[in-house]
Amino acid sequence: MDIGSTIRTIRNRKKITIAQMSEGTGLSKGFISNMENNNTSPSINTLQTVANFLDIPLPYLLLEKDQRMRVVRKHERQYTTHKKENIKVEHLTSKGGLTLQHVEIPPGASTGDEPHTHLGEECHIVLRGKILAEQGEESFILDEGDSFSWNASVPHFVKNIGDEPAVVLIAIYTDMELNDML
Repeated sequence: MDIGSTIRTIRNRKKITIAQMSEGTGLSKGFISNMENNNTSPSINTLQTVANFLDIPLPYLLLEKDQRMRVVRKHERQYTTHKKENIKVEHLTSKGGLTLQHVEIPPGASTGDEPHTHLGEECHIVLRGKILAEQGEESFILDEGDSFSWNASVPHFVKNIGDEPAVVLIAIYTDMELNDML
């Protein structure tokens, strides 16, 4: 855990000197320096004092770097094209078991000849076009602005039934612990 450099980065970004932080927290300048260089492990009470002074939530200091906000620039996104139906999937971002995708479905194209299943939960919003969504015995026609969600382990199927490409924003959550057990 690299709490010290996180504290230093925040302090520097806020243009706060070690002396100012020492005065505001009651911690010695030497202790702050040692803490920022990861030469000492501060108590939770000390971290709460530092977090309050820096005006940040304590849990932020305890996050590992890979647990913090993740940014994917437009030019860094990955794309997948399902060749048979020419469905274009733009992988927007993912965090833990949550994935966000922008999917373009050509007129008449579907997610396959038969309903399919996979682990996870899905939430969809139709951004453009008209689609047919089926799961089990349920079937709905959805237009721009409509949304739906389902448990993806139940067979499901999506088809563009409009005359223009349909665009759907999909959030998929898969329990990482469950995935690891399988």
